[in-house]
Amino acid sequence: MTDIDGITITRLSERPALIDRVYDIDETWPAFIPHELVGNALLNQVPEDFPEYCVVATDGDRVVARGLSVPFDAGLDGREEMPDQGWSRVLVWAFRDRRRGQPPTAVSALEITVDSAYLGGGLSYPMLAAMREAVREQGHETLLAPVRPTAKHRQPHVPMADYILQLRDDGLPSDPWLRVHVKSGGTIEKVAPASMTVSGSLAQWRQWTDLPFDRDGDVEVPGALVPVRCDLTHDRAVYVEPNVWIRHGAR
Repeated sequence: MTDIDGITITRLSERPALIDRVYDIDETWPAFIPHELVGNALLNQVPEDFPEYCVVATDGDRVVARGLSVPFDAGLDGREEMPDQGWSRVLVWAFRDRRRGQPPTAVSALEITVDSAYLGGGLSYPMLAAMREAVREQGHETLLAPVRPTAKHRQPHVPMADYILQLRDDGLPSDPWLRVHVKSGGTIEKVAPASMTVSGSLAQWRQWTDLPFDRDGDVEVPGALVPVRCDLTHDRAVYVEPNVWIRHGAR
């Protein structure tokens, strides 16, 4: 347990009464993100099925942040520690391995989400540290993370491989969330080019974004890290989001 300025951070397995409340947070995720099929099907089950790998922050009785991670076996045929399909792939592997009783060899973070009223207060650092500690308590030496850079949406046409090379004068990443990870001891390893995919009809994308989606080609969408590809003929628009794999030592 960690106490910082009145905020308590613990593993969710130590406070099971909060499992059903970890989503009681004022979030700032783009409206289209919850429609990613893998996440929509599995993410809500993570706190209940993997509470020992998850952390929660409270301010009094209020849940103000959550950190979710999952274990998986990276050594099976066709697998690797940092797959190109990043976030969605490790989420599927984790539940498949749990169902089959497969012992994990790796752990991947899924998200750290801070209530909008608490953003900018430095809570991300102790949340990340608490997640590393939770992973260490489960006997793992490394925490992997397919990170969603928080400022990438401002440069949607810049390839992620180029974006991660943008540094400040002090040599740290210019992106705020990548910078938190690097300052916390993480190492940027590679790009996950297809970490999550959101596919929907044009009517759905219009509802999610309030944009017309009335022409073929790339559409810039607020909050999207890369443009959304619109296809009028097939009444479809597809968003394939790249993330950045970062490796943290847990010991």
